[in-house]
Amino acid sequence: MKELLVYQPRSLAPERAIALRCEIEEFNADYCAALDANQVELWPDFFTEDAIYRITGRENAERDLVVGLVYAEGRDMMHDRAVAIARTQMFAPRYTLHVLGQTRVINESEQGIRSQTAFMLLQTLVEGPTTLHLAGTFHDRFVRVDGALKLAERQVIHDTNVLANDLVYPV
Repeated sequence: MKELLVYQPRSLAPERAIALRCEIEEFNADYCAALDANQVELWPDFFTEDAIYRITGRENAERDLVVGLVYAEGRDMMHDRAVAIARTQMFAPRYTLHVLGQTRVINESEQGIRSQTAFMLLQTLVEGPTTLHLAGTFHDRFVRVDGALKLAERQVIHDTNVLANDLVYPV
């Protein structure tokens, strides 16, 4: 995981990087729109069948500790999590808003397309203020499934040290 935090020079021609960046940014816009619309049951559809999803603190990533706050291996695990969240909410109603930075495409190979996107996740309690819930970077590996991009891996590395105890939603 530590290697994710080290600057990685791009290995793509600029025009290819721009085309992939546009495609990934559209993917991320749809991904975040589904989550921000509270349609968490759509979340697993953005991943491959055997995808890995993990939320890890920067401190653990810097120490190469793969301990994650959230870990899901495979779409079935993500589906179970999404259904549990959607059908058993036991916390105050809220709205979320993902704010994304520019996507940086690192490389494209037989294993997929690697990219990084900074994010901030804002949260507004229905009867409360808007707060910064989480900030960090998506470290992604995309592959094509029937011509469409899917996440084969999303490592969410957050910079936020003090986490709310209600971080149950996917980021």
